[in-house]
Amino acid sequence: MIAYVTVGADDIARAERFYSAFLQALDYELKVGPEGLSYALPIHPGQSPVLPDFYVKPTFDGRPATSGNGAMVAFEARNQKQVRKLHRAALTAGGFDEGPPGFRDSYGQHFYVGYLRDPQGNKIALFANNPDEPGRDG
Repeated sequence: MIAYVTVGADDIARAERFYSAFLQALDYELKVGPEGLSYALPIHPGQSPVLPDFYVKPTFDGRPATSGNGAMVAFEARNQKQVRKLHRAALTAGGFDEGPPGFRDSYGQHFYVGYLRDPQGNKIALFANNPDEPGRDG
């Protein structure tokens, strides 16, 4: 089980604008501290933590943050409409388009996804995979 994912950022304020543009709509709560940004899903009384958490932090070695070639973090939206809305919000908040929301031939019938780069260059996917919504062929 993945417990958390961390991406590096050189400009934490800029990263906060980008990630808060869509993560809070997916119910992630933000804690800002001297070590960076911590996004986590809320824990209700009697509930175990919902993993993974997502962290955006300056690098520990003090060198510039870099994005991983082939690395990507994907966040699940509720439906296709929310994918489109959050993709637009992330672009407005300083992200870069890596592929507009839509179906991809190489994925399942209902896998609807939009791709972004955060201000640091990290690749992010926003997707929905709801069999109750129209699929790629219909």
